[in-house]
Amino acid sequence: MQIYNTLSRTKEEFTPIEPGKVRMYVCGMTVYDFCHLGHARVMVAFDVISRYLRHRGYDVTYVRNITDIDDKILRRAEENGESIGELTERMIDAMHEDEGRLFVQRPDQEPRATGHVAEIIAMIEVLIDKGFAYAPGNGDVYYRVRKFEGYGKLNNRNLDDMRSGARVEVDEHKEDPLDFVLWKGAKPGEASWASPWGEGRPGWHIECSAMSTCCLGNTFDIHGGGPDLTFPHHENEIAQSEAATGERYVNTWMHAGAVRVDSEKMSKSLGNFFTIREVLEHHDPEVVRYLLVASHYRSAINYAPEALGEARKSLERFYTALDGVALPAEIEVGPGDYAARFSAAMDDDFNTPEALSVLFELVRELNRARKEGSDDVPALALELKRLGGILGLLTQEPAAFLKGGSVALSEDEINARIAARAEAKKARQFAEADRIRDELAALGIVLKDSREGTTWVVDKG
Repeated sequence: MQIYNTLSRTKEEFTPIEPGKVRMYVCGMTVYDFCHLGHARVMVAFDVISRYLRHRGYDVTYVRNITDIDDKILRRAEENGESIGELTERMIDAMHEDEGRLFVQRPDQEPRATGHVAEIIAMIEVLIDKGFAYAPGNGDVYYRVRKFEGYGKLNNRNLDDMRSGARVEVDEHKEDPLDFVLWKGAKPGEASWASPWGEGRPGWHIECSAMSTCCLGNTFDIHGGGPDLTFPHHENEIAQSEAATGERYVNTWMHAGAVRVDSEKMSKSLGNFFTIREVLEHHDPEVVRYLLVASHYRSAINYAPEALGEARKSLERFYTALDGVALPAEIEVGPGDYAARFSAAMDDDFNTPEALSVLFELVRELNRARKEGSDDVPALALELKRLGGILGLLTQEPAAFLKGGSVALSEDEINARIAARAEAKKARQFAEADRIRDELAALGIVLKDSREGTTWVVDKG
C-alpha cells in the first residue's frame, strides 16, 4: 500500500509501527457552529480511509478530537447568551447528526480538549523544563520556535522567510514574533482552569499534541486533517510533541483537499458558504457523499449544481443495476477480477476515482448479465454492493433510493420554485431564474418550458 506523505511530499510504502495495527489521529471540529462542507470533506475522506484499512484487515484505532474551548466558542456563547457547555453540547449533537446522515462512521475515540487539561499542562511543563517554552509572567506561556531545529519541515518553509513574510501578532511578552501561545491567561469572567501560571486555558495547537499522544502514544502511524491545517497548526504540533517526547511524532501526514463552490473558494465573505444541514435540506445525503468520494481525497472538490446532478445520475446507475436482484448471503470468490482491481486502486493512495471506475465496469457487466438472463447476476450484484459498501455507498434499498432518494422536494415545493422562477423571468431577473432552474436540475428535476407554461419531469439519467 502506497500513501502520499505530506511531510516527504511523495508516496511511500505504508508500514505500520505495530504489524497489523494502525493508529490514526485526525483533527476534528471546533464546535462553535454547525459543520460546513469543508468539514464534510474531511469527515468523509478519513471515513473512507478507515473503512478501507479495516477492510484490508488492519486493527484500526481512529481518534478524532473535539475542540470544545476556544476564543470562537467564548465569543459565540456570549453572543447567544448561553453557557459554553450548552453551546458545545448542542453543536456536538448536531455534528454527530450531520455525519450520521452522510453515512460517516463514528471514530473509535473522540477526546475533548476540556477533558485533557491536566495532560496539556503536564506537556507544557515538560517544554518549559527543556527550554522550549517560557512564561513571561503575564499568565501566558509561549513556545520558542527558533529553539526547535527543523521547524517548518512539514511545509518546507524557512524560519527567516516566515519572519519576513508572515503577518505576526505584535506582543511585547514574546521573545520572538514567531513564538506561539501554549497557555492563555484568562481575562475576567472567562472560562478558565488553574495552572502553575495562573488561571487560563490551553492554546489551540497544544490541545492536539496532548490528546493525540494520550490516546495513541508518542509516535503513531497517521495524522490527518484539512488542507488549511498544515501551517501553522500541524507544524506547531510537530514542534511541541517532538520537543516534549524526544521522539518522532507521526510517520505519515495526510491532508484532504479543499471544497470550492462554482470553482471559487468557499468563503462566508463571498456568500457561498454552506453548512452540511443546509445542503442536505435540498440533496439526498448519499448524493452528497458520492460527490465527496468521487474525487481523490487530496484533490479539490467543486460543489456545483452540475456536479451534484452527475453524482445523482451515477448513483442511479448503480441502484438501477441492483434493483430487483435477490442477493445471495455470500459468495466464496467474487466474479472476475473486480475486487483485485478495486483493491489495487485503493492501495494506490486511496484512489477512489479509479476504484469507482472499476465499479462502473462491474455495473456494465451486471446489466449485460441481466439482459441475457445469466446465472451470474446475483454474484455480480453482491460484489457491486460489497465493494460500494467499502466506500460507504450503496447501503440503501435500491427501490427506496430510486423512488424517493433522488428527489428531495415535494411536488408543492417544486411547483413553488417554478412559480418563483416565472416571477423572476417576468421581472427580467434572468440570473435568478437560471439559478432556480440549475438548483432543480441538480435534484434531478428537469424543467420544460412551452407556450402553455412550465412543466417538470424527473430525469432518470
